[in-house]
Amino acid sequence: MQDLWRLSATELASLIKSRKVSAKEAAEAGLARLDAVNPKINAVVDHRPDDVLAQAAAIDAAIARGEDMGPLAGVPVTIKVNVDQEGYATTNGLKLQRDTIARVDNPVVANLRKAGAVLLGRTNCPAFSYRWFTTNLVHGDTKNPRDPSITPGGSSGGAGSAVAAGIGHVAHGTDIAGSIRYPAYACGVHGLRPSMGRIPAFNAALPERPIGPQISAVSGPLARTIGDLRISLAAMSAPDHRDPWYAPVPLDGPPREKRVAMCFNPDGLNPVPEVVAAVADAGRRLQKAGWIVEEISDTPPLREPAEIQTWLWLGDGYEAQLEAAEREGDPGALACLRGNRAKVHPFDLSKALARRATLTREWFAFFDKYPVLLMPVSGELPFPDHLDRKDDASFARVWHAQLPQIAIPFMGLPGLTVSTGLVGRIPVGVQLVAGRYREDLCLAAGEAVEAGGTPSAAIDPAS
Repeated sequence: MQDLWRLSATELASLIKSRKVSAKEAAEAGLARLDAVNPKINAVVDHRPDDVLAQAAAIDAAIARGEDMGPLAGVPVTIKVNVDQEGYATTNGLKLQRDTIARVDNPVVANLRKAGAVLLGRTNCPAFSYRWFTTNLVHGDTKNPRDPSITPGGSSGGAGSAVAAGIGHVAHGTDIAGSIRYPAYACGVHGLRPSMGRIPAFNAALPERPIGPQISAVSGPLARTIGDLRISLAAMSAPDHRDPWYAPVPLDGPPREKRVAMCFNPDGLNPVPEVVAAVADAGRRLQKAGWIVEEISDTPPLREPAEIQTWLWLGDGYEAQLEAAEREGDPGALACLRGNRAKVHPFDLSKALARRATLTREWFAFFDKYPVLLMPVSGELPFPDHLDRKDDASFARVWHAQLPQIAIPFMGLPGLTVSTGLVGRIPVGVQLVAGRYREDLCLAAGEAVEAGGTPSAAIDPAS
């Protein structure tokens, strides 16, 4: 059982619940894999083996008593370092917060524990979780295990890197502008940004968030199989009264026709040929699986929602955010804020929220006609690492390419990155989007795309 870390979460949980494998064995395998590969990629920045083994022992004892330990029984899972986990620092990649020790779990962490998960370690993010690259002054630089010259993505770059390298079977991430979907894309795994309100979240160790993050930032899973995303979503989405935005909506909605709108060039994205080819390939896989795939020339607006989402994210309290970034001294965070100043300052909340209603209504009408949208995750293949700090033109290039990611959170919609293959050793994939609370449609289409290609598997870090 030396390669337990290679199994899917679904397979491993089944073995543990049937007592063919112990949670302790799974935890030991997870810790051994972490020790073997994490020094090369720096995906996990805090872990305590004794704590991990104690969690596993408690799972084994409960199973021995005949208790149902949930869909993730004994499965090693990683947690992003920007959410509260009792006894650990919620650093968010900041020296300023390295002593911010959580007294209680964030609801999403508590829900993972309730579902039987064993929390293996804390994964890296960029300072303030601002970028699509993952480095900071407190935890250092995270590498992509597929190719160290490209970004592992951000802000959940540690999560994507870890699960791609077999450190944990599921990774927790957060997403306000692509921070789950892009690391999944860059690391060659799958990642689900749920609808706003689907998964409860709250960091008691930190001040209350401004309204922009409250209505658009979400937690969600990254994994190597769509099936593992499905069980992780069920685990993470249990109710918690601490999140006033939580919506108790069933995970499966009314049946819809298996129909997909496929758009290669949404709102002037102008993707590179390799990205266009990935979308076309995914469309063919869906057709073979019995889906009706209709090519459309454009989607409802993406550019305006992306601009206002950036405004909501960075413009609310801009001067305070800039002052904090200057105190932190992180070059990437400062580049993000200074590079967007003209877009987000001054800030007008009333205008932003008024346009949100109008644009969301337009997207809801689109999804009334088409159950699922297939489009690029990014306009480019995963970027060279730290491209956004090269020069002004590169900064603008990065932000333009990420248009399909930034826009979707503004309407509170779910988005799923499905890894579809490699270009050389560079990952590529597609994004599936559906109406609010219709993650089930994204996952159904994602399973068809996944089944038509080579399954994602844990890899050894490349040199």
